[in-house]
Amino acid sequence: MSAPNSPVAIVCVGMAGSGKTTFMQRLVSHLYTHPDPTAPGPFVSKTPPPQPYILNLDPAVHHVPFTPNIDIRDSVNYKEVMKQFNLGPNGGILTSLNLFSTKIDQVINLLEKRTQPPEPAPQPEQTTVEFMTNQGKTTPPPPQQQTQGVKHILVDTPGQIEVFVWSASGEILLSSLASTFPTVIAYVIDTPRTTSTSTFMSNMLYACSILYKTRLPMILVFNKTDAQDAAFAKEWMTDFEAFQAALRSEEEVGGEGSAVGGGSGYMGSLLNSMSLVLDEFYKHLSVVGVSSITGDGISDFFKGVEEKRQEFERDYKPELERRRAEREAQKLAHREKQLDKLMKDMNVAGPKRPAKDKDDPETVSDAEDRDDGSSDADMDVEYDSADDDQDGPSNNDSLAKRYQEAFHQDDGDLSFARYVQQSNIG
Repeated sequence: MSAPNSPVAIVCVGMAGSGKTTFMQRLVSHLYTHPDPTAPGPFVSKTPPPQPYILNLDPAVHHVPFTPNIDIRDSVNYKEVMKQFNLGPNGGILTSLNLFSTKIDQVINLLEKRTQPPEPAPQPEQTTVEFMTNQGKTTPPPPQQQTQGVKHILVDTPGQIEVFVWSASGEILLSSLASTFPTVIAYVIDTPRTTSTSTFMSNMLYACSILYKTRLPMILVFNKTDAQDAAFAKEWMTDFEAFQAALRSEEEVGGEGSAVGGGSGYMGSLLNSMSLVLDEFYKHLSVVGVSSITGDGISDFFKGVEEKRQEFERDYKPELERRRAEREAQKLAHREKQLDKLMKDMNVAGPKRPAKDKDDPETVSDAEDRDDGSSDADMDVEYDSADDDQDGPSNNDSLAKRYQEAFHQDDGDLSFARYVQQSNIG
C-alpha cells in the first residue's frame, strides 16, 4: 500500500469534448511553474518544483499538448489493432487498453522507481576557504539544494469514458494504481453544455455511477468557466430549492436544449425525484470550477486533491486493504482446495483401505457358488494386504510432505503436473 508521503495519482475522466486533454495540459503547466500547486501565486522560488509524472492511456489521440512519460501509443498501435482484429473505433480502443493492461505490473514498478524520494546529496568536504560578509564575519558555504521527488502522477484517459470506466482493463489499471498510490478521480464536465437541468442531472448520474464503480474519491471539475460560470451548478448541488425553481422554469417556458418544456411532465417528475435521491451523494463530492485556457481555479483544484488524498488515507485505504485481504484469503482457500483434490485423486496420504475378509464374496457369481455349497478352500480369489504395505505410512507421509512444500512455494506456481513429471511420480 501507499506510503505516507507517496505521490498522489490524478486520473482525469470525462466525456468527449469536455476539454479533458486541455485540462491535463493546464495541470502540467501549473505544476511546472508553481512549487506549491495549492497557492495561486506565480513561480517565485529558485528551487525547481517537483515535476509531475504523466501517463497517456488514450491510444487513438493524434496529438497531446504535453510530453507523457509513459504513452500507450508507444506500446500498442491502435490502427493496427483495428486492422488485425477487424474492429471499430471503440473496439480498437478497448482492445488496446486490454493489451496494455497485461503489462500493468511493469508500469507500476516503473512508477515506484521514478517516485522514490531522491537520495541525499553528498556533503561537500570541509575546506579552509571562508566566505566573507560585509561585516567581516565568516559564513559556511551554502548547502547544495536537492531536487524534490515526484509528487503528482497525472493519468489521461480516452474520451470514450465508458470504455475505460466499465471495462476490465480500466478496472485493472485503477485498482493497481489505488493499491500503490493514493488515487483521485477528476471527472471533467463541459460547463456550457450543462446549463439545462436534464443535462446537469445526466452528468450527476454518470458521476454517481463512476464513484460507486471505482470506489475512489472524486472531484467534479466544471471546465470552461471562461465561457460559462459554474456558479449555477454549485448552487443546484447545495440548494435543492434552487434546482426546483430552475426545473419549474424549464417546464413553463422550456430552456435551451431542454427536454422538459412542452413534455408530458414525466421528465420533470423524474428529475425532481433524482435531485432528492442525489442530495446525499453531493455531500461526498468536491466541486471546483476551472478554466483550462486561463488557468483560473487550478489552485483550488489542487486544494481539493489534497483533501481527497487525506480522505483516501482515512476512509478508502482501510477498505482497499480489507478487500485485498479477502482476495488473498480466497486465493489461499482455493489453492488449498486444489491441493486436497489433487492429493485425493492420486491417493496421497489418504486413509488406508481395510483388508478384505476372505469370506466376503467379491462378485455375484462368487455369492452364487457359495450358495451352491462351495467352501472357502475352493475360492481362488484372495486379497494380499502386502500390496498396501509396499507404500507404507512413512513413504506416504513423505510424499504428502513433498506436495505440501511444492504447494507453498513463494512463486505461487500451481502447475502440479510439472512437479509430478520432474519428480517421476505416477
